[in-house]
Amino acid sequence: PESPLAGFSTALSQTPSISSISSEGREDFQGNRLETQIWIKPGIQKTDVDFSEILNAIQEIAKDVNIFFDELEGVNSPSKDDDSLLHHGNLTSTSDDASRLEVVGEEVPDKNKTNGLYFRDGKCRIDYILVYRKSNPQTEKREVFERNIRAEGLQMEKESSLTNSDIIFVKLHAPWEVLGKYAELMNVRMPFRRKIYYLHRRYKFMNRIEKQISRFRGWLPRKPMKLDKETLPDLEENDCYTAPFSQQRIHHFIIHNKDTFFNNATRSRIVHHILQRVKYEEGKNKIGLNRLLSNGSYEAAFPLHEGSYRSKNSIRTHGAENHRHLLYECWASWGVWYKYQPLDLVRRYFGEKIGLYFAWLGWYTGMLFPAAFIGLFVFLYGVTTLNHCQVSKEVCQATDIIMCPICDKYCPFMRLSDSCVYAKVTHLFDNGATVFFAVFMAVWATVFLEFWKRRRAVIAYDWDLIDWEEEEEEIRPQFEAKYSKKERMNPISGKPEPYQAFADKCSRLIVSASGIFFMICVVIAAVFGIVIYRVVTVSTFAAFKWALIRNNSQVATTGTAVCINFCIIMLLNVVTPEALLSFFTEQPRTESEWENSFTLKMFLFQFVNLNSSTFYIAFFLGRFTGHPGAYLRLINRWRLEECHPSGCLIDLCMQMGIIMVLKQTWNNFMELGYPLIQNWWTRRKLRQEYGTQRKTSFPQWEKDYNLQPMNAYGLFDEYLEMILQFGFTTIFVAAFPLAPLLALLNNIIEIRLDAYKFVTQWRRPLASRAKDIGIWYGILEGIGILSVITNAFVIAVTSDFIPRLVYAYKYGPCAGQGEAGQKCMVGYVNASLSVFLVSDFENRSEPTSNGSEFSGSPLKYCRYRDYRDPPHSPVPYGYTLQFWHVLAARLAFIIVFEHLVFCIKHLISYLIPDLPKDLRDRMRREKYLIQEMMYEAELERLQKERKERKKNGKSYHNEWP
Repeated sequence: PESPLAGFSTALSQTPSISSISSEGREDFQGNRLETQIWIKPGIQKTDVDFSEILNAIQEIAKDVNIFFDELEGVNSPSKDDDSLLHHGNLTSTSDDASRLEVVGEEVPDKNKTNGLYFRDGKCRIDYILVYRKSNPQTEKREVFERNIRAEGLQMEKESSLTNSDIIFVKLHAPWEVLGKYAELMNVRMPFRRKIYYLHRRYKFMNRIEKQISRFRGWLPRKPMKLDKETLPDLEENDCYTAPFSQQRIHHFIIHNKDTFFNNATRSRIVHHILQRVKYEEGKNKIGLNRLLSNGSYEAAFPLHEGSYRSKNSIRTHGAENHRHLLYECWASWGVWYKYQPLDLVRRYFGEKIGLYFAWLGWYTGMLFPAAFIGLFVFLYGVTTLNHCQVSKEVCQATDIIMCPICDKYCPFMRLSDSCVYAKVTHLFDNGATVFFAVFMAVWATVFLEFWKRRRAVIAYDWDLIDWEEEEEEIRPQFEAKYSKKERMNPISGKPEPYQAFADKCSRLIVSASGIFFMICVVIAAVFGIVIYRVVTVSTFAAFKWALIRNNSQVATTGTAVCINFCIIMLLNVVTPEALLSFFTEQPRTESEWENSFTLKMFLFQFVNLNSSTFYIAFFLGRFTGHPGAYLRLINRWRLEECHPSGCLIDLCMQMGIIMVLKQTWNNFMELGYPLIQNWWTRRKLRQEYGTQRKTSFPQWEKDYNLQPMNAYGLFDEYLEMILQFGFTTIFVAAFPLAPLLALLNNIIEIRLDAYKFVTQWRRPLASRAKDIGIWYGILEGIGILSVITNAFVIAVTSDFIPRLVYAYKYGPCAGQGEAGQKCMVGYVNASLSVFLVSDFENRSEPTSNGSEFSGSPLKYCRYRDYRDPPHSPVPYGYTLQFWHVLAARLAFIIVFEHLVFCIKHLISYLIPDLPKDLRDRMRREKYLIQEMMYEAELERLQKERKERKKNGKSYHNEWP
């Protein structure tokens, strides 16, 4: 069909009102007009030309062609992206190189034409994909944007979708000249000389010992966790010195092939950098791909995966077909769950930011091994010493001790021996090794963070991040649009930029903080509702028909309350991001400031949401209930819940165990199960419409478009899940020593789940650089400090460690002897229970049964957990001296424990340097060698130039060297 631009220049020349210009057209090899270029005729001044008259004439001649004037200094070519030229599944190339290649008829590999990774010519690799719909009304912005993309030197092809003709794929390719130009502007570091490994001189004696050790290692089996070096590609940049790319010094760099010198992740990053700086309309703020995505001009934008992650051939016999296939086989496959991660390959494919996340996750998982082992040892120690525990023995043998009811009316009197099972379970977690484990975990958290600093330094060195500094970040579009009227000079760049007044910043911060406070109040209200549920339900379960629930009313109440609490937690997790964004009235200047602010606020809410009920059970449950005859009540109606006769630690263990298991299971399902179901449903629809054979022939961009996009918050959800787990593992670990073991098992699965999701279920994310894990490190340090305080209070307040210690040294059989063995705990249970006169019950608390089923006559006295005087003392139910001794010991323990652990933490952080000594030496030597190599390379180049000049008979004075 004839192009809309055919005859355009003829029509222009016949327009009488435009006599001061001339025009010329250009056609492609098929004779279709591609563009019309317009010039002002020679001798005509620009001031004499009426551009509005020209524009009106052009609009009259070609109403379907949009012309973009750039600052009234010239007219660019009209739109070359007319979608009427697109047919179902046909390519429309706007690349001049593509046309020339087809005319010349150069041979290209057939594989390149069919694998969906190249342009139609089979030469130009696709670096980026843009997707839009033809029915979208933002046509003019899109056409101007694409025209300016070509002006930047990028090549472009379009193709309609095979499944929906309304969907158009825009394929972008960056030629070598564009890559070199922007790589230099972005300071992309590229390899220029292979590393020379420097070995320290060793003595003969040390050499002999090393030979013997290596010979001994040869007899041992190969390390099963290490990956096969034969299956991994030779990642050249890790064995070479690198330097910022420079076109003037291009001869210094190792360039075997210009097409592969910049890897795919770097090419996509460069193209994205260009797209973020291209205008789509006249105006200061009308720039960048992100805005076009937000206003709907484009539906999606993503780099391509490197082909399929599956292959018919074995990777051992035929090798990997691409890096995606290699990552799947060596990283995302469940068969390699026990092996180390190929972090260098992850970094090469996904970029440094995602590579650092998996490096941190792997390091955290590895550090969990000793914590899980010690926690399991504490649990097994409780199992082995269970039969020797004097306290649990006395509880199980206390058939003559009758306990007071734990709720109003419907709860019966009960024997203390009925709680024998709970006493034994409590001993499994609350034993002599618990304090040691709490101190160990506080030290472990410090060691983990300090050694992560060292590990991060090594990774930063290997990945060329030591000297990398983030470029001056661009201002957020929202900030620019809001404060564009008021500007001030940037002290760094010297350019005017939008400015936010201090008063406006403070007011917005106050409103945002108020929103966070409101959301936290919602969480506290939910916890209050759970408390009321527990208070009301325990009486209901005590009057239940089924004997199993009736006899275990308190455990049933705790279990159902935890499950309801979990549902509320997950519901608030779903609602929270949108609610927080509505309250987020702050206007941070840059994206990193916005990300840090949002991360901190979101974490605070999620942390309170997850741990508020746990804090209530640990520090408030059973602490402010009063005593029989004078119970404290909620709203003067509901009696506050008491702890079980065996203590409150069993409730805390149930809370932590259920929440931790359910939350990790739900998170793993949502991370992998949800994308799997969505992608399965998409494949099912395609299979029903086009059949299995047609689906396999889809190009790579169509397959990637049907995958799920990475979530809007990037790695935020991944980090948040692990940081909250770290808090669970450290904050209340004294009450639940198995938490590190559960975290370890989850993380082993989590690494492979995330890897599988990134490789197979998500579109390829844009590779981006980062030096560390950002604000999350500060949050981890804060959790480490909080864990010391909470564990001190759990041991002192929640567990019976301090009351037992006081009894053993002050009131037991060994009082004054300086001993605290099991024989010193004889009589502890009786000493920890107070006596209550049944006739002193309030009317609304008096139980329906009189306890005659125990002794044949109504009970006169019952026992309860507290240190109070008997009813016939001068001050009935007053605190005893033992209560004050226990309280003083608890406060003293908290102070001593915190100061001791904090001193150990600070000592460890001081003794462990952030940078390993051998790494520091390697960095210094590398800096020296780089300087020498650059000097030698420059000297060699100048000497060659001087020889060539002599051959040509030219000579210059004052030459160097």
